[in-house]
Amino acid sequence: MQLEQQELGDALRAATAQLAAAGVPTPRVDAELLAAHLLGASRGEVAAMALGGAPAPEGLAGLVERRAQRVPLQHLTGVAYFRYIELAVGPGVFIPRPETESVAQWAIDQAKLLEHARVADLGTGSGAIAGSIAFEVPGAEVFAVELSDEALPYARANLEPLGVKLIQGDLATALGEYDGRFDVIASNPPYIPANAVPREPEVRDHDPQMALYGGGEDGMVLPRAAERSAARLLKPGGFFIMEHAEVQAPAMAALLAGTGDWDSVTTHIDLNGSDRATSGIRR
Repeated sequence: MQLEQQELGDALRAATAQLAAAGVPTPRVDAELLAAHLLGASRGEVAAMALGGAPAPEGLAGLVERRAQRVPLQHLTGVAYFRYIELAVGPGVFIPRPETESVAQWAIDQAKLLEHARVADLGTGSGAIAGSIAFEVPGAEVFAVELSDEALPYARANLEPLGVKLIQGDLATALGEYDGRFDVIASNPPYIPANAVPREPEVRDHDPQMALYGGGEDGMVLPRAAERSAARLLKPGGFFIMEHAEVQAPAMAALLAGTGDWDSVTTHIDLNGSDRATSGIRR
């Protein structure tokens, strides 16, 4: 029986079993979110509707089948949630990760120390970090830099309503007219090494490669470029925070410490206990 010909509760159980068999990490949650997307409801409302014997929504079977093929949930719903904001996402843009919320928090904490902080997000992708800073630090002047033609429309849709100044450009060279005029720089650049292909099909097969691989065997080409731009853009005393893979933490700390441009080089741990980011204060 097709899922949409069933009661919602039965359809959700069948969808959960199908997604679990396909190796989806959170099968019940994903089934409920797909139903919620089609019904224009919250997960809580879907649960109540299922208990009340409501029919399954039309189109649920097709979405569940695509999710079972490991198409990212966010590509099917068109939405990703990051901290307090809702982001438009889809094919061609990197799906923001929960771990990056900690990176945004450290940048937000620094921006809040100033009355009118000027902040830039280098390699913004969907706009998750820049949008969160603009939303949570209303007095900040926020810039976002993104190179990808495919990602830019998503960033524009997400950031323009928040007043973020979005610039298409290379994180290595952008914002040259603002050299030495920023208070906070955040970056989640591509950093995966060339031979470290992600295991998850959602990442490996659907996230854009230019948003994943950092260049070179160690994945450090673009992180090095982000560090150089941050050193160029920040005022003395300005704060820089950059995300990286856990295994890259020693290399990132050595990178910042070795340039002579940074004080207080610090490795930051995310909510999973992983070495997620490195920061420094511009000399």
